[in-house]
Amino acid sequence: MLSIVLAMHRKLGILGAAVIACAAFITPSAVADDTEPHPFVTEDHRVPMSDGVELLARVGGRGPQVDGRLPARPTIIELTPYAPGCCPEYGGEGFNNVQVHIRGTGDSGGAFDALGPRTQQDVAEILAWACEQPWSDGRIGLYGFSASAITVYNSLHHELPCLEGAVLGAGTHELYRDLLYPGGIPNGVPAVGVFGMIGGPALATAPGRLQRDPASLLPLTTAYGQLAVDYLAHPTLDDWWRERGMRGDVNDVPVLVVNGFFDVESRGAFEAFQELADDGAHLYVVGAHDGVPAGSGGAGDVTRRWFEHHVAGTPNGVDEEPTVHLWMADGDRVDMLDGDFVRVDADAWPVPGTEWVPLHLGAARSGTARSINDGVLSLSPDPRPTAVPHAPIPSLATATDAPTTSLLGVFNGSPELTTMDGPEALGLSWTTEPFTEDVLLAGPASLELALTSVVPESDLWVVVSDVHPDGSAHPMATGRLRTTYPDLVPERTRTDAAGAVIQPYADHSVKRAVPPGQEHRFHVELWPIGNRFKQGHRLRVHVVGASLFSLPTATGPQLVRVGGSDGGSVLRVPVLPGSDLRAALGG
Repeated sequence: MLSIVLAMHRKLGILGAAVIACAAFITPSAVADDTEPHPFVTEDHRVPMSDGVELLARVGGRGPQVDGRLPARPTIIELTPYAPGCCPEYGGEGFNNVQVHIRGTGDSGGAFDALGPRTQQDVAEILAWACEQPWSDGRIGLYGFSASAITVYNSLHHELPCLEGAVLGAGTHELYRDLLYPGGIPNGVPAVGVFGMIGGPALATAPGRLQRDPASLLPLTTAYGQLAVDYLAHPTLDDWWRERGMRGDVNDVPVLVVNGFFDVESRGAFEAFQELADDGAHLYVVGAHDGVPAGSGGAGDVTRRWFEHHVAGTPNGVDEEPTVHLWMADGDRVDMLDGDFVRVDADAWPVPGTEWVPLHLGAARSGTARSINDGVLSLSPDPRPTAVPHAPIPSLATATDAPTTSLLGVFNGSPELTTMDGPEALGLSWTTEPFTEDVLLAGPASLELALTSVVPESDLWVVVSDVHPDGSAHPMATGRLRTTYPDLVPERTRTDAAGAVIQPYADHSVKRAVPPGQEHRFHVELWPIGNRFKQGHRLRVHVVGASLFSLPTATGPQLVRVGGSDGGSVLRVPVLPGSDLRAALGG
């Protein structure tokens, strides 16, 4: 089933920074009103883990009490490194709520292990403890957003006692590939931001720790220094990173996966949903770190209903709704936040019936772009091979790195910084003819580049944009690949019926340099795109220097071959059923 609803809304302000995005993700409907007659009661517990480390667990709930204490109710738990106050009421008054500071963060003991094996074991032990408490009726739901979602994804290979369901916003399927080294390229700004947001609250608790347990300061402080060392010491996808990714699920509970197309971790949630779909997972692509579109309603209401149904047992029909709900852009990311979006519902991701249409990069000039080559993008390959020179220069990050820009939020409303009009002048681009009808694209995409480099290692940075009739180019999807990862993992790479690669899965486990001067066909994965290209708009693919948010980058002169008997370089884009890209381009 596929249904499409077009929605155009406006809002007064723009959501941006991660904290604001998280608040919008919850929405007021998921938080009890302060005028409720029953007080919100909280209590703190220090919970010993099996290795002796104590974690701080804050329990809170509203409603009638028994002897001044919280009665047994279904319980929602969040394990977070950000040390927030207790406790958002994701499920409403009928639930108790627990927030646990992950070890080495907030006011918990131990050393932070970057959401690794010890933290994952803590998840199972916390659930076992909570399940036996007098305020728990033995039915537990897990909530997570960003790092707390990653914590749950990474722990699902453990049996989690009493778990009935979960709601996870953003998060990674593989911490390496989805956030900290996408395409094998260091993701510097998000990495520093995450480390700072986790470390700051923990260090703020130092005076209290000093009074309670002075010895606990040593593992706390040394762990954060070690964290930076580990990040730099593991540039490839090795066993250290594999322990910090999703390694299966033995719990078979339904998970509501919430995400946004422009989220800084967007790839991870799409991949996690596909792994969990057989257990009743649903996917809501309505915004996370990237902000919630005005008029969309966000994920607060469905979060509450998900917990009511799957944890408390209320038959509210949430499990019978379409499996996938997409809020897609209508030509611009910031306008989407203002309420200009397109709605699509479906039964799976990628949407059943999606066709990946090949668009060939050509040498003829389009006359529409400011780039060095200003090439064309068309349905038919150019029979003549042409080598296009490219000298990668680090690019304007606010335009070429939309996922990180959406996280920061401060650049919203600055088209001179967030469109590709400036950075495309220092790169290469290929542009279609104007579309003669609307076309909806949703899904992962792939750019296959026949490329020759003169250096052993360089970075490929790709942007797909929606070119408006006024000529402005609005970024819609980003792809990244370091050329020392030229090989694919066949069993993890998605291909179409003809065998063409439509979602590459690069082997990041070991570096292999292609000899300088030798052509190689590199497959660059573009993270999922969700956009309507309207009649009169064009699609453009840019090859530019790596984002300044991702320094240090590897650069060196390159030659991109377009055309030739093998089709040359080609972009494959996901066209939803009901759209006809070929007809829109006169094919």
